[in-house]
Amino acid sequence: MKRAFLENWALFLGMILLMVANGLLVTLLTIRGASLGFSEFTISLMQAAYPLGALIGTAVAPRMVEKVGHIRAFSALASLVSIAAILHLLTSDPISWSAMRFLAGFCYPGLYVITESWLQAKAENHNRAQILSIYFMIWMAGPAIGTAMVALPDPGGNLLFGVVSILISLSIVPLLLSGNRAPDYEVPDRMSVRKLYKVSPMAVVGNLVSAMAVAAWFITLPLYALSLGMSAAQASGVLVVAMVVGALVQYPVGWVSDKTDRRLVLLGLGLTGAGACFWMLISPSQTSVVIGFGLLAGASLPMYAVCTAHANDQLKSSQIVPASGTMLFLLNLGQFIGTLVGPNTVSIADGKGFLLVLAALCLLVVGVAILRRGQEEAPEETGSLQAIAVLGASQSGVLQAESWLEEEESGAELDLSEKSSN
Repeated sequence: MKRAFLENWALFLGMILLMVANGLLVTLLTIRGASLGFSEFTISLMQAAYPLGALIGTAVAPRMVEKVGHIRAFSALASLVSIAAILHLLTSDPISWSAMRFLAGFCYPGLYVITESWLQAKAENHNRAQILSIYFMIWMAGPAIGTAMVALPDPGGNLLFGVVSILISLSIVPLLLSGNRAPDYEVPDRMSVRKLYKVSPMAVVGNLVSAMAVAAWFITLPLYALSLGMSAAQASGVLVVAMVVGALVQYPVGWVSDKTDRRLVLLGLGLTGAGACFWMLISPSQTSVVIGFGLLAGASLPMYAVCTAHANDQLKSSQIVPASGTMLFLLNLGQFIGTLVGPNTVSIADGKGFLLVLAALCLLVVGVAILRRGQEEAPEETGSLQAIAVLGASQSGVLQAESWLEEEESGAELDLSEKSSN
């Protein structure tokens, strides 16, 4: 692992700076917006601009990378995100904040694509797992660190926005100073939602619903905690606990998912998430909120990875990479809906509407898993499941590392067979 880290330190350092900045900004905007008097509806619109921008960014960013190269595209996109963070300091109206969230949402997918494709090009069979393990550690730790930084003292109200901008600007430096040469990049093919649904209805519905649930509680949890009388530091602390729990359960859930029908795992996760919501409804104390959202995060965050793995089990190797783009689209669509809906439920029935919506989403996953299990048997052979980021963002490149490796191996076998026949 040491060698893998040393060979890719510039990419890892740049990525953790980006993830810390993203985790800090998304939580900071919700809490700061509430202190400025933004309504729940206004906050939902402002935060929903991010996944809306990402829907466009996921289509445009890969073509940008293909046209101008990794380093130029990364520098341009990171600079725009840094500017967006600073502009939050210069204005305090929801329209400009929404525009900046849209810009950030447009840029971040490109930053992820660049980092992932670069890592894939640098990875070899003997160190691929080590590189991925470091990458996922960064994805899990970065947002949690950023969210925890919301509790730092900020008397003037401007320090943390400046920190976000500085972190994003610094993320460019390692790549510019690194001697590593950027790899070539080609835009992957796409698969339609309808075609993917025919292959795996569970993956389409599960990815969409789980993204809605994760986005809803991630954006709304600070507001909900504030409505219970918690301070900003306490509210961010609850979110950090939820994110850490969600990160810790990724591997064990993946291990279980590889050993049994993944739909049974989704059924169990859905029941756990719904049970946590109902428990918090019955006992709405601060302690139960911390434990309850920890359970909810541990149940909802792995759903995307399990659904994606379930789809990959039924796809041909040549279909997996195109399907990842469709699943990324479903993820961003679900995040857009969840971000738009979540904050508006806090004021319904003293917050009970928020928990009821989350419980309903979890139970919907349960219902689909039961229905699909009754209609179709699980595949005999399943691939291995990769963990995903604590924010629930799909990693279209890294999640498909195994499929690309399989394609390379199959191609090598084909070449050997052709040579032997000649």
